[in-house]
Amino acid sequence: MNAKLIDGKAIAEKVKNEVALEVQQLEAKGIQVGLAVILVGSNAASQIYVCNKIAACKKAGIQSFHHELSESTSSEELLLWIENLNRDERVHGILLQLPLPKHLNADYFLEAIHPKKDVDGLHALSLGRLAQGKETFVSCTPAGVMRLLQEIHFDCSGKKAVVVGRSNIVGKPMALLLLQQSATVTVVHSKTKNIEEEIRSADLVVAAVGVPKMVKGDWIKAGAVVIDVGINRMENGKLCGDVDFDSAAQKASYITPVPGGVGPMTIAMLLKNTLQAAKTGF
Repeated sequence: MNAKLIDGKAIAEKVKNEVALEVQQLEAKGIQVGLAVILVGSNAASQIYVCNKIAACKKAGIQSFHHELSESTSSEELLLWIENLNRDERVHGILLQLPLPKHLNADYFLEAIHPKKDVDGLHALSLGRLAQGKETFVSCTPAGVMRLLQEIHFDCSGKKAVVVGRSNIVGKPMALLLLQQSATVTVVHSKTKNIEEEIRSADLVVAAVGVPKMVKGDWIKAGAVVIDVGINRMENGKLCGDVDFDSAAQKASYITPVPGGVGPMTIAMLLKNTLQAAKTGF
């Protein structure tokens, strides 16, 4: 393997330690940082994510308010929970764990969260402010990717970046963040022709499409940086990303592993956003 590994676990711990220090400083001023997490239903993966987030909050000194609602929770009940948390002065950030049960419209409830408590960065106002280059809460995974690039001293200015995937959670905000750093950004997706050609000319590839090992090693430009956001479970039970790691690592200069790359950064940046909400908002 020629590529250097980007250690997301180590960098996430660095971010969490930075957050914990500032949380202590706020406590000294009488401010207890608080994050509310709403989990609707019994999705096993979501339960694990929420437990990890609560544990991370505790370690950083952030008070967590965990609300676990039944699968049959009505729209009216969930909206009432969100409205109450919007008014609760102890709560600086609200996280609505996705996915929701099928009878609940995620977009509607994300919009119900007050923008000043939108620490997941998924409110339309947050995304709109990001598009305009204004200060805002940024979706945690793309924000984590930017921190990884900062840690390896990757200068986006003038570089060609290809983002694989166009979701509201990762692909679109990722492209906007890279544009803010003066990269030339191309977003490719399921309808894009000649995806391989686009990727072959990229100095930076961010893969976030949810297709196991879709990006092949021979698509990677020699010396490119490869950030693999995907996490997929194969038939043998092992996890893999959206990039064929073994072959891509022969071409890239830096690459993130799966697991242990981007994943740990998501929770770290959630804590950072919650801290920001407690300090000033945006």
